[in-house]
Amino acid sequence: MKKIFPIFGLIGALFCSACGNKNKATDATTEERDSTYTQVKHPDWSRNAVIYEVNLRQFTNEGTINAFSEQLPRLKDLGVDILWFMPINPISEKDRKGSLGSYYAVKNYKEFNPEFGTLDEFKATVKKAQEMGMKVILDWVPNHSGRDNIWVDLHPDWYEKDSLGNMKGVYDWTDVYVFDYSNPEMRKGMIDAMKFWLVDVGVNGFRCDVAMEVPTDFWNDARKELQAVAPEIFMLAEATVPELQQLAFDMGYNWPLKDLFSQIAATSGQYHFVGENGEIREFPETHAIAINNLLAQQFEDFPKDTYLMNMITNHDLNSWEGTEFERLGDLTNAFAVLTYTLPGMPLIYTGQETGLNRALKFFDKDVPPSWEPRNEYFTFYQKLNNLKHTQAALSAGMDGGELVSYETSSPDLYVFCREREGSKVMTLVNLGTGELPVEFTSKNRPDIRGMKNYFTEEDALIPETMKQGEYIVFVNK
Repeated sequence: MKKIFPIFGLIGALFCSACGNKNKATDATTEERDSTYTQVKHPDWSRNAVIYEVNLRQFTNEGTINAFSEQLPRLKDLGVDILWFMPINPISEKDRKGSLGSYYAVKNYKEFNPEFGTLDEFKATVKKAQEMGMKVILDWVPNHSGRDNIWVDLHPDWYEKDSLGNMKGVYDWTDVYVFDYSNPEMRKGMIDAMKFWLVDVGVNGFRCDVAMEVPTDFWNDARKELQAVAPEIFMLAEATVPELQQLAFDMGYNWPLKDLFSQIAATSGQYHFVGENGEIREFPETHAIAINNLLAQQFEDFPKDTYLMNMITNHDLNSWEGTEFERLGDLTNAFAVLTYTLPGMPLIYTGQETGLNRALKFFDKDVPPSWEPRNEYFTFYQKLNNLKHTQAALSAGMDGGELVSYETSSPDLYVFCREREGSKVMTLVNLGTGELPVEFTSKNRPDIRGMKNYFTEEDALIPETMKQGEYIVFVNK
């Protein structure tokens, strides 16, 4: 029996006993929509967008915004829609980690880091990117600041205190102090700083660091105020918290999918990352079919028409949990395909499009990825970006097609299709330990008539077997 996963909003995953039944969410009453749908109005340009995380410090030898600006034509050719800059504010010096410090220990929320250039140079880069059709969002650090942030002296009451009355950090972040969100003036100051970048610099939105550590009601208020000055603002939360996406954020992190990818890879013998102390992570036995269970849970938990960001790497994963190749091994490209064809928005991190297979330093300057000549990874992601742009079935949120999963003889062979408005995309991936037969175990089988192999341009043909890590994507001719 195939399973039907209607995609009305984030990620469809309703199991239907009668195949072919459609979810009736689009016929929901106004009252039902108020309680189950996100109230965030997504910009139209976000529906088929690809987001790219810019590690400005490590992007070029110079590590400057002007040097990065020279790479904009290449990123445009790659097919990037949203440039997410890791924090570009000046970095605190007090208790700084490493020689250059953490991006996430902000010294001044209304200034541009002089190590990267000038604010005027950044404004020029933002304008250039936007003229080329790309949007720009800033990594924003609202939970804490650096220990010599200007607010520490100007507004000490804006920070939480310990039992002795001292400002305090959190976790092992010994270079920051935590804000006190019970202070209304502190909240006003944070929103005012965010408005500066929207109004004076012209950015399109924010990626908000550890958004779940900040009260949800602050985000709900902030969204209203920020949208008043930037009607098409786009907000990304570094969190997987449904309530944040009800009134405040367009998109959250799909951390659970990332974790599921690691579990599947480990079960297939492909997880090889070893930590600094020689520890090797242990994962529960997990097979590809578990993706269905995750989609079902997320459909139940998250407001309809919201997005989650799919990824195989980002700055945290690359620096602290291993490269995508260390974590996903021979299955890396197959998982990358899933980040594009499953519901949500795909992320590319600095160097991912080159096949970078090393961790970039976090607190010090490092050798940048080699951008030229463009290699097979560039072509691979360029092709996937074009797939995302041209297939309505892969739109994020309610505009995307329902996901129909087909049962096979192996729990490691994952086959599904999404279709909407004449666009049809079928994906087959082998996430197992070896070659697998492609055998369907129900009467409902994939219909590939009128389709072609997206990567080879040949007529669609379901093979008898698929090799480990092999992926196939069919689209309408």
